[in-house]
Amino acid sequence: MEPNSNSKTVATLHQSEENLLNWRQPPSNLEAEQALLGAILVNNRAYEQVSDFVKPEHFVNTAHGRLFEAIGKQIERGQEANPTTLQFFFEKDDGLIDLGGHAYLARLAASSITIINARDYGQTIHDLFLRRQLIGIGEDTVNEAYEPEIDDQATNQIERAEQRLYDLATAGDYQGGFKDFASILTVAIQQAEAAYKRDGKLTGVGTGLNELDSLLGGLHRSDLIILAGRPSMGKTALATNIAFHAAKNIKRKTDKQGNESITDGAVIGFFSLEMSAEQLATRILAEESGVSSDLIRRGKVGNTEFGNIVQASHELQQAPIFIDDTPALTVSALRTRARRLKRQVGLGMIVVDYLQLLSGNSFRQDNRVQEISEITRGLKTLAKDLDVPVLALSQLSRQVEQREDKRPQLSDLRESGSIEQDADVVMFIFREEYYVARREPREDTPEHQIWQEEMEKVHNIAEVIVAKQRHGPTGRALLHFNALLTKFGDLARTDYMPEEDYS
Repeated sequence: MEPNSNSKTVATLHQSEENLLNWRQPPSNLEAEQALLGAILVNNRAYEQVSDFVKPEHFVNTAHGRLFEAIGKQIERGQEANPTTLQFFFEKDDGLIDLGGHAYLARLAASSITIINARDYGQTIHDLFLRRQLIGIGEDTVNEAYEPEIDDQATNQIERAEQRLYDLATAGDYQGGFKDFASILTVAIQQAEAAYKRDGKLTGVGTGLNELDSLLGGLHRSDLIILAGRPSMGKTALATNIAFHAAKNIKRKTDKQGNESITDGAVIGFFSLEMSAEQLATRILAEESGVSSDLIRRGKVGNTEFGNIVQASHELQQAPIFIDDTPALTVSALRTRARRLKRQVGLGMIVVDYLQLLSGNSFRQDNRVQEISEITRGLKTLAKDLDVPVLALSQLSRQVEQREDKRPQLSDLRESGSIEQDADVVMFIFREEYYVARREPREDTPEHQIWQEEMEKVHNIAEVIVAKQRHGPTGRALLHFNALLTKFGDLARTDYMPEEDYS
């Protein structure tokens, strides 16, 4: 034996002892599991207190989990669950036999005194399960970072880790369930009071377009709003106008405890899958400065126009608009980024331009209809989860072009009826001028004069057709559209007189 072999052996033993001392056991509480099971065995009503959020897999002792599952099945069949009725189910369960079999069940029931704390025991078990899951997510994330796949980018791993955390957070929410009507009614009254005190009398995020706001009452929290139209109708322009108005007119207040809240307007998260962030910014700059976006892009502006652009840019820097122009986003990636934005700076409205450019999480390329259904369900879930309106743009099918009257209908929604089904509001943007302009006859014909008269009637006029509204009426709003500035505004109408204020 080498002279230093003993010292190496001693060093190895010391290292093993140190590793044992540093080893951390995953968090668990067997006593809480026993107390909960005992309480249920004594009084089956205790099961009702925890069955909505405690599952068999939440127990660190798998035999306890199987016992909890068997108890649940027995109770749901309308039968009593006690050590005697459950004995048959566990006569051959090795895990329970190791614990003591039927005697163990009897001991659990005998040691239980009250069911008052059953929910507390359940929450403890649930919380410790979530902590063990967190440890697992952390270990998986570390291992993936150490040994990445060749084509797996670090940003993709970050998104997967955030998605796992999100899934764990939503699966771990046991605060749901029934709410008493009195507390719900209180919240509804508070929202109505806030709308009454607002200048526009709106319960939702204002669009800045009076006729549209009158029809919708603003864009409401937790709603999925679809804005659809054929190309060149102005979908992106209208969405940008609405988003900018909400961000520009944001109002905040601070209560006595120092908590800040938004009373009007909204922080905007804009997912632009078609246009770049710079192109969107140029459109907003054109709207605010009054200088054509085409002239801004080409640099063909005079000193006065450039001064207007500079002044407008200084004012726009304060608008809380956040643009993500990542192409081909999945619904899960969009949801992760929206949650992150809300956590970091707050979030009042989401805009998605446009729906068909999103990808489903399962990448079902062979069935686009199912993929669109998955996307719309994901956007509706996102709206409800973050409690913000989601304004999603959508393309229409070409069948619109085959009709003489080209005003869109719900049946024109492209690729899936689930868009109509999942949406709370479906709006269509339609400009008759676009189609009339393309029917221009030769100037030296009698038809040209008729065409000019028709053009005058529809020039700069746009319609927003509300074809579906879950909480209100359908109808249409007429708007003014400035193509040079890509800007929508209220239409001056001779057949309309504003309502008198009798207050």
